[in-house]
Amino acid sequence: MFSVVFLLALLTFSVAGSPVEVCNPTVTLPITRRLALSNVTDLLRHDEARLAAFEEYSTRGRRDADAGPHPTVPLSHANFGNSFSGYTVRLAIGDPPTNYDLIVDSGSAITWVGGGLPYISFSGVNTNEPVAVDYRYGSFEGTIWEDRITFTEKITIPRMPIGVASTVRDIDADGVLGIGPTLSGLGALQDHPGQTTPTVIDRLTEQGTIKQPIVGIFFQPTVANEVNNGELCFGGTNPKKYYKPLAYADVTIIGPSSLHWGINQWILYRNAEILSYSAGIVDSGCTFLYLAIDAYERYKAATGGTLNPANGLLQISLQQYDQLRDLEFYIGWKIFKLVPNAQIWPRSLNHRINGGDNDIFLIVKSLRTRTGAGYNFVNGYVFLQRFYTAFDSGKRRVGFGETPFTNADTN
Repeated sequence: MFSVVFLLALLTFSVAGSPVEVCNPTVTLPITRRLALSNVTDLLRHDEARLAAFEEYSTRGRRDADAGPHPTVPLSHANFGNSFSGYTVRLAIGDPPTNYDLIVDSGSAITWVGGGLPYISFSGVNTNEPVAVDYRYGSFEGTIWEDRITFTEKITIPRMPIGVASTVRDIDADGVLGIGPTLSGLGALQDHPGQTTPTVIDRLTEQGTIKQPIVGIFFQPTVANEVNNGELCFGGTNPKKYYKPLAYADVTIIGPSSLHWGINQWILYRNAEILSYSAGIVDSGCTFLYLAIDAYERYKAATGGTLNPANGLLQISLQQYDQLRDLEFYIGWKIFKLVPNAQIWPRSLNHRINGGDNDIFLIVKSLRTRTGAGYNFVNGYVFLQRFYTAFDSGKRRVGFGETPFTNADTN
């Protein structure tokens, strides 16, 4: 049942409204998503390691810290490590410019290169500041350099702090483009762990290239190994990709989620509460939807799912799928619904997760903590592929909007 607190909050958000930030793309480039899975066990381990890293770096970061034109660039979905699916963006760095395929990571703030293609540039300046990020499923170590990043012929960042890797472990990409909040970079600078470096969004805003420190991300459901289906927009959002208006939620004040793209939300299923109003994060780097242990158990009971030992996912029968209902997320002033088809793994990819052609697996997984830990959910890729997402670092908020793929019957 709805709480009085929620009804009051919903009324407040409805009255306040939600202005739309618009990005006018100046460049359209080909976008490719590549799905690289060895097995679902490794994929789940990747997510779990990433979640553990969030918790560790959030705690360390708080301790160390003492508590115009808008470039639109393409995203390619490629492997992160040996079995993770993640989006990449191609950016040119240095002089002469070298094109790097960088993983787009909303959970970190450090941008670095040198994982695949070596860093070679005559324009870079070595600051001699050691930098390291341990993602748990992989890591990099190196030093901070300042060099040019080129988005288009007319849009560049002349002196952007980037990590240049000397050691890379288990990351099968040229590097990472960190689009997380600036604070999520706490702990990365080894000599100054309580300090942060500017993000790409920070620099684009500071130099006046963009007027608003906003990143808009568009994904769409993928049921094949390779498909064109993503967009990253700096400086606003692309209204051609979603149905207006976006609904915004402020970044939560509850730690550790507050150091990332953390929000508060309710989740209901068949008018029954699955997750009480609580804090969690929005993360493009995690594949599944994660809920606190008690919320996961309520969802499991409500859907009748049983744990499949071969892949660790909840499995339901065709009859149970026919009875599946929308999973409702109350975020800001709007209700976002994961329709039944959005709650299942793409059946065309069942062979990648040790499943039969006609098996049906749910995409909801359990965290290691119960509700109340300040880290009660992760809206991962399976959620983001159904909704346009805007990360607004200036106003510290996250916005969502429905897209033509929100209700798509693709899985």
